[in-house]
Amino acid sequence: MKSILATIDIETGTETVLYETDRHLEAPNWTPDGAALIVNGGGRLYRFPLDNPALIEIDTGFAKALNNDHGLSPDGTMLAVSDGTETGESCIYTLPVTGGVPRRITSQTPSYWHGWSPDGETLAYVGKRPETGDTFQVFTIGQNGGAEKQVTRDFDHCDGPDYTPDGKWIWFNGERSGSVQLWRIRLDGSDLQQMTSDERVNWFPHPSPDGRFVAYLAYEAGTTGHPANRPVELRLMSVDGGTPRILRSLFGGQGTLNVPSWAPDSRRFAYVKYEP
Repeated sequence: MKSILATIDIETGTETVLYETDRHLEAPNWTPDGAALIVNGGGRLYRFPLDNPALIEIDTGFAKALNNDHGLSPDGTMLAVSDGTETGESCIYTLPVTGGVPRRITSQTPSYWHGWSPDGETLAYVGKRPETGDTFQVFTIGQNGGAEKQVTRDFDHCDGPDYTPDGKWIWFNGERSGSVQLWRIRLDGSDLQQMTSDERVNWFPHPSPDGRFVAYLAYEAGTTGHPANRPVELRLMSVDGGTPRILRSLFGGQGTLNVPSWAPDSRRFAYVKYEP
């Protein structure tokens, strides 16, 4: 399976292919300085400089089973990663963006990182706990660890929490009665609002840095979970809701748009598509 790393211009819909490889790549982040992307593949993490395209491995110490839930602090100095090497289940760690020994943040597993608050103080993620039964809910925790806070309740499954740039909302995809839609909620768990209501299976909403739009991944109706290697659509909607715009149809899914991937200027975002 070929991995194709690309960006799309949200005004024109123009796709720019940056890199093609037979290696499996996933989940691009855009660095705040606009100079590079961060991607994962084969349990490792890589920096991809845009001015000199190449995969440069980032030293993640003992963490050699990284999944595709990773991202950068707002100031671009730190990485949050999700890895199961030490615990056997996904756990959240932070480390310098240049590499180093990961520092464990979540004491409980499984935990999958998805968002960093604009002030750099808090991480948003999903986790399954004894008190949540067999469901994943949205949690937050301080960037240095400590007690976690449960934000969502009463969903069959939640994923992909990401902050708005004003820090007032967390967007996420939530499943109820077999319908997977996009939602937003206040940081204290109040004022829950459903933002999509259609037949698609909607995942991984990411607000743009300028606060105007949300990019997300839409699976075909009837899809269970967020599988790889499916026909999907990259969609764009107003941060206030409304009718979404289809930017591009492609072959992808898991690994395409899991984490925040907007360019700092909010004009483009990065993604991975796949080609058999």
